[in-house]
Amino acid sequence: MAIQRTRLWFRRCWGSDRATVAGGCALVILVVVLTLRSWEDGGRGGEGPGLQYPFLRNLDPPLVDLTLLRNAKARGALCLDGSLPGYHLLRGQGSGSDKWLLHLEGGGWCNDAESCASRGQTPLGSSIYMEAMHFVGILSPYPSQNPDFFNWNKVKVRYCDGASLAGNVESEDQSGLKLYFRGQRIWEAIIDQLLSEGLVKAKQAFLTGCSAGGLATFIHCDNFRSRLPKDTMVKCLADAGFFLDEKDISGKETIRSFFNEVVHLQGVTKSLPNDCVTAMKPPQCFFPHELIKRINTPLFILNPAYDFWQIQHILVPPESDPGGHWRRCRLNIRYCNSNQIEILQDFRKSLLDSLSKFQRHSKGGIFINSCFVHCQTMSNITWHSSASPRISNKTIAEAVGDWYFERRQVKEIDCPYPCNPTCFNMEFI
Repeated sequence: MAIQRTRLWFRRCWGSDRATVAGGCALVILVVVLTLRSWEDGGRGGEGPGLQYPFLRNLDPPLVDLTLLRNAKARGALCLDGSLPGYHLLRGQGSGSDKWLLHLEGGGWCNDAESCASRGQTPLGSSIYMEAMHFVGILSPYPSQNPDFFNWNKVKVRYCDGASLAGNVESEDQSGLKLYFRGQRIWEAIIDQLLSEGLVKAKQAFLTGCSAGGLATFIHCDNFRSRLPKDTMVKCLADAGFFLDEKDISGKETIRSFFNEVVHLQGVTKSLPNDCVTAMKPPQCFFPHELIKRINTPLFILNPAYDFWQIQHILVPPESDPGGHWRRCRLNIRYCNSNQIEILQDFRKSLLDSLSKFQRHSKGGIFINSCFVHCQTMSNITWHSSASPRISNKTIAEAVGDWYFERRQVKEIDCPYPCNPTCFNMEFI
């Protein structure tokens, strides 16, 4: 019942065509649905929809309190509404006490003063609405759910600026509304505070993020490396953050136009690579295919080839399909007809083409599965479980661990949909 109620809320939430709202809703719904399934199936002894999850039994995810930044106000590092930004910290134990994993929260973007003001009345724009969070998936403290990082210091960085922790505008007056576009300052202030909490002594560090947080990981990966001692092993992972600069089915550059508005509104240019913004229009440098050309820190790219957020907002935004021919397909890949599947396969090809050069990097890691899903690190099911998506019989957690600890090279590219029976595919109808 909880899952059914959540799906009904998703449909109401999806009624808005704004990418800022839908992006936040998509991420929240995905995490909530997967978490509810984890808890409900675990509570019933593991009986799921044709699957068993024995690893979930008697493993309650820890509830971790919010920590607000101490000197955020003095530094002007504020959420959209002017409240203090924050994070959740679960201390490591034993061999993990000097190892740190940071995860940047996702949740879409806002592209005008009105949508940013609305966002400022939610946890994606104000710490007033933030609550304690359960640590699951890559943040789980249980080895059966998180075999390589379970005992590390783990930090969930909350997202409250609307521009992937990259905005930086001095003025608070935005079209008559009081808004703070200070994502870059939030990033810097959070890292400074975590350094004082022990991050500065880390022997190993891992910056991760999903969705808009995955994009933030691309943007800040090298800066994260530069803030830590040279002998610290530092790597980054972007989950569902590789947003494609592709036209929608009507031929319009919907996502490029949207990112252009975000970059200009929130002063993102200063956070983007200098050589990129001098060579082309700054909004183009907000796309990961440009960012990865300039990242020197070892990087892992985790993405579904049929990312439902990108299908629903880049390839088939609602305004591109006035007749509703794609409605069922964009909400449930099982309802796509042969012509629609062919278009989705072309979208997959665009992703792989964008990653073709990166695949040749000896220090880079890739896991591209053929699932209709979005973030996969923030769920026990999709990250590491008996029901996890697999490529070469490896879960995402196993592949990422193999890459991080250099046990093997990881360049996993799944076969096209619907060939992988292990996929977890979201169904909104």
